[in-house]
Amino acid sequence: MPTSHPSGWAHADGGLRGPSWLRQPADPNALVPALWPQSALKDADGVLHVGGLALADVVAEHNTPAYILDEADFRARARAFKEAFVGAEVYYAGKAFLCTAIARWINEEGLSLDVCSGGELSIAERAGFPMDRVGFHGNNKSLSELRRAVALGVGRVIVDSFDEIDRIASLAKEGLGARVMIRVTAGVEAHTHEYIATAHEDQKFGFSISSGDAMRAAAALAQIEGVTLLGLHSHIGSQIFDTSGFEVAARRVLALHAQVQRELGCELPEVDLGGGFGIAYTTQDDPAEPAQLAAELRAIVAHECAAQGIEVPRLSIEPGRAIVGPSMCTVYTVGTVKEVQLDGGAARTYVSVDGGMSDNIRTALYDADYSATVANRSSQATPTLARVVGKHCEAGDIVVRDEFLPSDVRPGDLIAVPATGAYCRSMASNYNQVPRPPVVSVRDGQTTVIVRRETEDDLLATDMG
Repeated sequence: MPTSHPSGWAHADGGLRGPSWLRQPADPNALVPALWPQSALKDADGVLHVGGLALADVVAEHNTPAYILDEADFRARARAFKEAFVGAEVYYAGKAFLCTAIARWINEEGLSLDVCSGGELSIAERAGFPMDRVGFHGNNKSLSELRRAVALGVGRVIVDSFDEIDRIASLAKEGLGARVMIRVTAGVEAHTHEYIATAHEDQKFGFSISSGDAMRAAAALAQIEGVTLLGLHSHIGSQIFDTSGFEVAARRVLALHAQVQRELGCELPEVDLGGGFGIAYTTQDDPAEPAQLAAELRAIVAHECAAQGIEVPRLSIEPGRAIVGPSMCTVYTVGTVKEVQLDGGAARTYVSVDGGMSDNIRTALYDADYSATVANRSSQATPTLARVVGKHCEAGDIVVRDEFLPSDVRPGDLIAVPATGAYCRSMASNYNQVPRPPVVSVRDGQTTVIVRRETEDDLLATDMG
């Protein structure tokens, strides 16, 4: 009988098997195109190229670990959403990854920008981003943050609590009127291929529709002189691969939209269905293209508006991961390779790299799956099921939990992990006092450092001992 293994794998013959979706590749040197920037390819020697450059050459100049961002790919994905949702407003969700260069690219491609802190707002300001195309999110915006945002002329503030309504009212008395949307909780939670339509209001974000709080918030905001109520905002989850959850959420949100217009006499010109559109991290993921998302979301909104007997409001969405996620990969250098014997005669190969949970916390935090490839050479060695781990003093410091790598992987090899554009640099830390990696933009055979590598001097600069 197979013996159960703590990892969820089973071994009956001394071998270690991966999760059911993981299959040994026919060619371990090949790339899975859906996981990488469109420019990514491997040459005859197995060297990975992105943006017209061999990653080995980028590493020779910029060292590892490093985030490699394909500018042309990023712009193409942003443009695809803009073109698919023509007539709607596409807000890039800055929380996925934001720096001055990204804000400028987004502006040049005609997208709007969503920020959720004073720090993200400062990047937009530094980049010269048009403030009327900025949305300001957050469940606990301070009065000073709100004052600054409204004074700068942000296009909309997404209101999240009754306390925030009080702050908005106090600013209005100072002559700082705001354009606002109400974030509502529709009782729908969607992640990957699943959604649940009940009992998901136990969260910190938004006003509950079912409890009546959302309607009370609308009534309160409608009475504040100088405040313009634009509409309702809903966000139902992340890594969503279909629109089923959006359909249920839109039905509830647009029913409230109609109620607000009918009972309060407020014309609401907009509705925002949020973001959360998924990307491919492994071969198990099959994300929808922007054109398909646009067609289905438009149909959902039109159908629900017809059912409510109201005009179709202007639609807005907030993709972040779906734009930057596949445009970036992270490259590491292998430091050690260790084979560990497990109970039952199986063994696991641990490939340790010079980064880890400080540059990608998602595997440890969310049990996220990633893929990996050797980026500096080809190999004819038999693939082995490996675990790519970091250098931090934590057993849970895992970068890629399960991946087939050549059995001759060795110190000095380069390991590239695709689809690291969203939340990896944004959530990076200095755990173990490790400086954060740079973000290196590549395009047409040229590199540009858009976020420099931190140094130990940077770490010590805030240490006042």
